[in-house]
Amino acid sequence: MLELLSFPVFQGCLAPWGGAAGLARACADLGCAGIEPVWGDDSPADLLPRGLAVGYHLTFWPDWLDFWQGDEAALARRFGSLDAARAFYGGRGPEALIAAWQADLRRALDLGVRYAVFHVADATIEEMFLYSFRRRDEEVADAAADALNAVLAGVTRPFTLLLENQWWPGLTLRRPEIAARLLERVRWPDVGFMLDTGHLLCTNPDLRTEAEGAAFLLRVLDGLGPLAARVRGLHLHCSLSGAYVRAHTGMLPPDLPDDYLGRYARNYAHVLQIDRHQPWTDGAVSAVVARVAPDWLVHELPGPDPAARMAAVRTQRAALRRGGLAL
Repeated sequence: MLELLSFPVFQGCLAPWGGAAGLARACADLGCAGIEPVWGDDSPADLLPRGLAVGYHLTFWPDWLDFWQGDEAALARRFGSLDAARAFYGGRGPEALIAAWQADLRRALDLGVRYAVFHVADATIEEMFLYSFRRRDEEVADAAADALNAVLAGVTRPFTLLLENQWWPGLTLRRPEIAARLLERVRWPDVGFMLDTGHLLCTNPDLRTEAEGAAFLLRVLDGLGPLAARVRGLHLHCSLSGAYVRAHTGMLPPDLPDDYLGRYARNYAHVLQIDRHQPWTDGAVSAVVARVAPDWLVHELPGPDPAARMAAVRTQRAALRRGGLAL
């Protein structure tokens, strides 16, 4: 099992760490073999040295299916105009998304990564507040498979494709038939799952403690049956946000801006209150890691500065050790 640090890449991101060399030293100090980056802007591909990135998180749009399916009426309602929608997605139709994913995958493979992660989900800003969704898991999963097949056409360099769960329509890992449907439809020889523990906890707002959360994760893994063996990676973090979800969903906030980018920013703050990315502190989580025995364990823990992020990783690793894992 290789431990990794999640890392958003954008201009200036490395400076607080002392450059790429400083980031590599920090990873070594934490017991991590490298990072799993997600690219945040147009930073040059050589910003990271080859070998530092072990995995890679492909870019994603939380609500992309209307654009993928060419629903111009829905796009005009949400964005105010088709031009605004095309500016947001970077083109005029599905080919723009395919090109963006292909460029991102090329960047990943040029970095020499072993795996790439793809979100399988779709939910609009309004749906994320209302918790009422118009799309079914099957529709999102099939569209994701079609998109991936288009992106992967012609790719010859080997890597592991890991499909990540969310708590929106798509792949939640609470329906084994959806997981199996994706494995059947995605045409790539090496496909598995990236289990995001925080996202899975977000599907159950009744959870109150980390011990309850760990037990729930184990029950979901048991429910996957033989498909659990296809979980190759873990995004490890904790989110027990049921009280917030009960108080702040089911209705649109009165201060929701009219313009799409304003709503997007308002919703981002809302999502961070649901998906909190806090470190595990209860050793009970070690049973989840032992059950999965992942190839890659990613400490997906943000922080305002390197010291805070490193402290969060150390807190989570200490919990794993208390639970009996030898790290």
